[in-house]
Amino acid sequence: MKTINTTINFTNGKVIKLELYPEVAPITVENFVKLANDGFYNGLCFHRVIKDFMVQGGGFAYNNGLEHKDAPSIKGEFLANGVNNRLHHAPGVISMARTNVMDSASSQFFICVADCGFLDGQYAAFGKTRDQESLDNAIAISKVKTTRWMYYDDVPCEPVVIESITIEE
Repeated sequence: MKTINTTINFTNGKVIKLELYPEVAPITVENFVKLANDGFYNGLCFHRVIKDFMVQGGGFAYNNGLEHKDAPSIKGEFLANGVNNRLHHAPGVISMARTNVMDSASSQFFICVADCGFLDGQYAAFGKTRDQESLDNAIAISKVKTTRWMYYDDVPCEPVVIESITIEE
């Protein structure tokens, strides 16, 4: 299977290396790669982190609170939406976040830090971490102290900021 290697670089020097699967979710991978190459993710944070579940980012900057940054929506590439995406939401799998609307994914993504098989067929999984260190870095993010901010739960008390996402094509 063809893969696209990518790296999430954080302002604290940590990285999460991923491999993306365009054969599994071509629209999702194309969207993620375009946003990364355009610098969309630069300066955004992981705004939702839940221990033993997942870490989510790609839609908010932190500036004395969360500021939403939006991107156009794409088709949800998962079984419940008619797409034969069989990638299991195992630890290290990256998937697109969405609302209750099937085709509402845009820029926000999450990385599973535990087995999240209950999400299979409901969310567009499109890659996974490339090494144990990357998975360990995602797990460490999931364990940071969180707070509630306005109507957002599980917001890190200290921002976890993406410096850039690089695509290695």
